[in-house]
Amino acid sequence: MSAERFAALWESLSPVGRVGEDGGYVRHSWTDTDLVCREWFIEEALDRDLEVEIDRNGNLWAWWGEPEQEGAIVTGSHLDSVPHGGAYDGPLGVVSGLLAIDRLRERGVKPVRPVAVAVFTEEEGARFGVPCLGSRLMTGAFDPAKALRLRDREGASLADAIGRAGLDPDRLGPDPERLARIGAFVELHVEQGRALDHLNAPIGVASAIWPHGRYRFDFTGEGNHAGTTRMSDRHDPMLTLAYTVLATDEVARIHGAHATVGRVDVAPNATNAIAARASAWLDARAADGETLQKLVESIHHRSEERARRDGTHVTMTAESVTGEVGFAGDVSRLAALELQAPVLPTGAGHDAGVLSAHVDTAMLFVRNPTGISHAPQESASDADCAVGVEKLTDLLARLCQ
Repeated sequence: MSAERFAALWESLSPVGRVGEDGGYVRHSWTDTDLVCREWFIEEALDRDLEVEIDRNGNLWAWWGEPEQEGAIVTGSHLDSVPHGGAYDGPLGVVSGLLAIDRLRERGVKPVRPVAVAVFTEEEGARFGVPCLGSRLMTGAFDPAKALRLRDREGASLADAIGRAGLDPDRLGPDPERLARIGAFVELHVEQGRALDHLNAPIGVASAIWPHGRYRFDFTGEGNHAGTTRMSDRHDPMLTLAYTVLATDEVARIHGAHATVGRVDVAPNATNAIAARASAWLDARAADGETLQKLVESIHHRSEERARRDGTHVTMTAESVTGEVGFAGDVSRLAALELQAPVLPTGAGHDAGVLSAHVDTAMLFVRNPTGISHAPQESASDADCAVGVEKLTDLLARLCQ
C-alpha cells in the first residue's frame, strides 16, 4: 500500500464536516454532515461489491462474503467526531478497513470466513452524551428505552434523530444474533498520545483500556442581580463549580489519574446576573477501577464541602462508567506476535472495548507525531497510515483464512 494510494481515498472523505479557520471537524451523529459521511461509506462499499446493511441500532456493515455465516472477521471504527475534533479519530479505522479489503483481494486471499467493515454510531457521545452508544446498544450494555429519551443540547431526542434518518426507534436494542456471528474484531485507530513517536514506531498494539467514566455535576443556588446583591448574601453555584474544577485537577494529580471538566452549562448565562444553576461534566480515567472510584468520590466529597460553605447544593450523576478492558485474547496476542509492534495501554475508550466483553478483540494504533487528539492538531502521516493498512491486512489475512 503506497502513501499516495491511502491519501487518495482519505482525501475523498476529509473535506466533509471540516469547519472554521482551525480546520477542526464537526461530525455529530445523525446530523446532515454525519449522513453525508455515511453515504460516502455506502458508496465506497458498493464500489467494492460489498453487501451493505444498516443494523437495528444504525450501525453500518459492509460485507465481503455471506453475512449470515458464523465466525466473521470484522474491522472498522466510527465516523462521528467531538466538537471541532481532529480528522483521524475514527475515520482512519474506516478508511483503512476498506483499503484492507482491497489489499486482501490483490493478494489473492480466499477467506473461509466473511470479512466486514463496520461503522459504529455515536462513538464519541458528542451529541447525545453516551459514548460508544451504537456498540453499547448492540451488546445490551445500554438500555434502549433510556437511549430513546436521550436529548442533544438543542432538545432533539435520539428517537427523533434516527426516525428522521429512516430508522425505526422501536427496533433499537440488543442484537445477540449478529454479535454471535462475529468471530473477531480488530479496530485500527490513531494513537491518542506520543508513545509510538518516542519509540520511533509507526504501529502499535493495544494492551488495555483504562477504566473511565462520565459524571454530571448539577449545582443549584439563588439567581440574583449582579449589581445589587451583597457578596455576603450570595448563594452562587458558579463558585462551587469553579472550586470543583480546581479540585478535579488537584485530586487527579494526587491519584496519578486523568480528570477533566471540559463542558459546562449555566443558567441564565447572563453577564449581569448571578447564576441560578450550573452543570458541569467530569471525564475521569485511571489505571485501575479502585483508583477511579477513589478519584471520583474525592472530587464529589470536596464539591459537597464547598457547596455547604457557598450555601448551594450539588448532586452527581454517573452517566456512563466502563471498567478496565484488557486485550488479552488470541487475536490480540496474534497481533503482538505477528506485527512485531510495541504493546501499549490507552486511556481512551473505543467500540473495541465494548465489544471485547463478547468478541475476541484487538486494537492497532498508528503513530500520531503531535500526540494531540480530539483537536485539529491531531495528525498521522500518509506513509504511517499506509503501513497501518498493510499491518491490518496481514492480521485480517491470518484471521479470515
